[in-house]
Amino acid sequence: MSVLTLTRPLDRVADFPAIPEGWSYLDTGATAQKPQVVIDSITRAYAETYATVHRGVYSRSADMTIAYEAARQRIADFIGAGSADEIVFVRGATEGINLVAQTWAKSLKPGDRVLLSTLEHHSNIVPWQLAGLEIDVCPLTADGRIDLDAAEAMLTEQHKLVAFGHVSNVLGSVLDAKRAAKLAHKVGAKLLLDGCQAVPRMAVDVADLDCDFYVFSGHKLYGPTGIGVLWARAEILDAMPPWQGGGAMIDKVSFARTTYAPPPARFEAGTPHIVGALGLHAAIDYVADIGLDAIHAHETALVAQTRAVLRSLNSVHLYGPEDAAGIVSFNVEGVHPHDVGTILDEERVAIRAGHHCAQPLMAALGVDATARASFGVYNGPDDISALVRGIERVRKLFG
Repeated sequence: MSVLTLTRPLDRVADFPAIPEGWSYLDTGATAQKPQVVIDSITRAYAETYATVHRGVYSRSADMTIAYEAARQRIADFIGAGSADEIVFVRGATEGINLVAQTWAKSLKPGDRVLLSTLEHHSNIVPWQLAGLEIDVCPLTADGRIDLDAAEAMLTEQHKLVAFGHVSNVLGSVLDAKRAAKLAHKVGAKLLLDGCQAVPRMAVDVADLDCDFYVFSGHKLYGPTGIGVLWARAEILDAMPPWQGGGAMIDKVSFARTTYAPPPARFEAGTPHIVGALGLHAAIDYVADIGLDAIHAHETALVAQTRAVLRSLNSVHLYGPEDAAGIVSFNVEGVHPHDVGTILDEERVAIRAGHHCAQPLMAALGVDATARASFGVYNGPDDISALVRGIERVRKLFG
């Protein structure tokens, strides 16, 4: 099965030491491989410049504090935040959403509601359930997008929050975030966007999107694990109570009474993931150097070619829209996705197989699981060819 050649491939695989020749890594949607510049920044921080931040009066601590806060500023610039003080470091998007659910949502009253969608990751479902909120679910369009016409009909003044995935981690469908913001604000609700699959592959400007909260994880953006970002408007963060107690988040402490630091420190109790923040800074610089428009164009071309080839195989069923962002989910008729993934692994092709932490979406699709190929800057036509060869072997083995 032939695969078309990209007109302007990125060809960045040489930047990634953990991708050996002949191995096709197609699981970036789960976690991205790390470029050497990120690895170097982490190694340098631990081996040469490491110290705590915000506490020490000695010069190395002061230098590390400057570097740590420079990472915060870089992230603010990267997503169009109004101020670095709107950037809260968390372990990842999951923790960011939980932070909002356990702080901002405490101000909600009985009868207040949150609107989610059918395609949400479990991390954008369970925290709202744990917070005790009443949940409504927006359906999808026929091609797997969040149906904003349906959302408009469903929204009432009882809804205080709309929480949607910016890009689906299963279908790759892209939300019309600006329209979602208008619909939410029309009824007085806030909009939270899960940007895990968006920030690695398209330009994000939170001011332009007009959302109220935005979360993402560093490890999907070619950065380290254990670091992520919650952005929220300054006035929202200022009104939110702390959610964990300890060092760094305080103003004054006595046994009688404690007062708290202003944001973002209020939400960052304890010693932070210092080196993780520096690694994320390096990852953002790496992505920005390539250009998010170039990354998006590259991955869109890979998706289009993959879908075109897989569509020609009668036993392969595709999910999601034709213009999916960086992700292709599929099933081979009569073969469980886990078997597909195992055989592809034997062919040196790494994909994700399962429910992708989106069980409600699987139920809506009428399947237990899917196979998922997700692309990054290191992928090219050879990876598509390897994927297709592996699927053809699956078809032969299972008849």
